[in-house]
Amino acid sequence: MLLLVVSIGLAVSIGSAGLSLSDVWGILIYRITGIHLFGDWSNSDVAIVMQIRLSRVILAVLVGACLATAGAGFQGVLRNPLADPYTLGVASGSSVGAAFLIFFGLQSLLGLWTIPLVAFVTGALTLFAVFALARTKGVMAIETLILAGVIVQSFFGAFVSFMVSMSEGVVNQILYWLMGSLALRSWDHVYMLIPFLVVGVPLIALYAHRLNLFAFGERHAAHLGVNVERTKLIVLVGSTLLTAAAVSVSGVIGFVGLVVPHLLRLLVGPDYRRIIPLSAIGGGIFVLWADTVARIALSPREIQLGIVTALVGAPFFALLLYRHKLGSGKGGV
Repeated sequence: MLLLVVSIGLAVSIGSAGLSLSDVWGILIYRITGIHLFGDWSNSDVAIVMQIRLSRVILAVLVGACLATAGAGFQGVLRNPLADPYTLGVASGSSVGAAFLIFFGLQSLLGLWTIPLVAFVTGALTLFAVFALARTKGVMAIETLILAGVIVQSFFGAFVSFMVSMSEGVVNQILYWLMGSLALRSWDHVYMLIPFLVVGVPLIALYAHRLNLFAFGERHAAHLGVNVERTKLIVLVGSTLLTAAAVSVSGVIGFVGLVVPHLLRLLVGPDYRRIIPLSAIGGGIFVLWADTVARIALSPREIQLGIVTALVGAPFFALLLYRHKLGSGKGGV
């Protein structure tokens, strides 16, 4: 929590507007407490700090918390440390909704909320489609669930690629959303994400003990009194809704749900009673610093947030695969 608070303070202080540290913190202190301690600033300076920087910093924390918590939930249910929030194709489903609106020029139909609302709805519908494919006689096998997610993700991914190839004037807008970004976001997006985080994170944390029992296998967990199917359904729905909410606001940002829970597992052990709440904090820190790098690395130009997380996450994913291969080799000897 201390690291998160320090990260927020540093991220708000960094930017391309040329504001001094005293001006930034003078504005923050004045707007929070009403006390003018130091600094001489204009109304535009206040708008930069409060409406642009602070809202973006808070949104980065919320998006990271949603994606990392969802990743921890998926890894617990699927019993696979390499699972992430995109395993069930929710990101591709959300992308279809957003790309469809941009392709037909409907992204302003409902104002600022158009793309987030439609992307969230299509992401949630994708979840139910995957459940319908995976469920057999009221039971969802892990292998069938993952396979259904891969099928749906491939289909929707091809559909999005088709719209990109057919579009001309809006191709950059679609690609911009697919690569993920927090640019041009406001406090309205923060307010939209807060309810999902407030409901989703405690919901998944409530099932942390059951996820610990899942590590011994579904049959063993059932013998210990866990309602396996209900637990899978609730955790998967909660994780998917967190993912859809984050993606609908920020676009597609990969590897957050993979890197953060696995790194925390290495640091604090496999107990999901620790991993889930710490994933919310660690995910916020990870996305916050990734977005800060995206803002300032090539200032005044901005790198897409999804590119930064991929540059960090892809090597980490390769390292996980390498370690898994070494572990499998030792087990075979």
